[in-house]
Amino acid sequence: MAKNNKKEKIKKVKKQEKKTSEHVSPFSPKMIGMIADEVAKALMKTLPRRRSNGKRKKPKKIENPIFLDTSAIIDGRVFDMINLKVFNGTFVILESVLLELKHIADSPEEIKKEKGRRGLSFLDKLKKTKGIKVEVISADQERNFELDKVKEVDEKLIKIGKSEKGKVITCDFNLEKKASISGVSAININTLANLLKVRAIPGDAFSIKLLHKGKDSTQGVGYFDDGTMVVVENAAMDIDKTVEVKVSRVIQTTAGRILFAKKTI
Repeated sequence: MAKNNKKEKIKKVKKQEKKTSEHVSPFSPKMIGMIADEVAKALMKTLPRRRSNGKRKKPKKIENPIFLDTSAIIDGRVFDMINLKVFNGTFVILESVLLELKHIADSPEEIKKEKGRRGLSFLDKLKKTKGIKVEVISADQERNFELDKVKEVDEKLIKIGKSEKGKVITCDFNLEKKASISGVSAININTLANLLKVRAIPGDAFSIKLLHKGKDSTQGVGYFDDGTMVVVENAAMDIDKTVEVKVSRVIQTTAGRILFAKKTI
């Protein structure tokens, strides 16, 4: 009896194996392989990414880096200063800044387009200038500096400026202040230009060519080379002439200083 039971069990197992072997998968081997690959990729995304030595590739140290932002590149005055050797170091351009410039250069607005193209032209000339070090940090290199974690271009400049102990050159007042608060040295070209304007006090005498009338029809207006306006009283008849004047008062406006003067002859 026990033998018969054993035989019956063996028959059932063989019968089940036969059914299993006859079962046809709805997926082809190729499809199964593709599904397995997709599952493996999805699983890998959930795991920590391995890096060499457990860290990102350490970027090469930049020698005395000076980071240019978009506003300074478009403004253009910084390139004259660079050519005069006012700044010494390696001028660094982030790819994020280049993308901003390209976006501006592709603008449908003619003025913005011209500014963007002019900025790119300035950079191209700078790279070709002998004796001046220029380095462009690509998107891959930005990741090495962990800049891929930062969205705003200004924040990227501040972060890399701080980590590399460099300077940021800008025409953006807000970036200048944010950089200073973060402990990064920032130079605002507009502030620098105002500091370089001619100093004059009441009593100073000089000659100046008058170019046009002032707000008051009796005034004549001239300018110093740095753009400082000089308003000369009772000089409307001397337009296109050079006159001797003496400063009577100086006023400070948001646009800069204005000198008021009187003719001495």
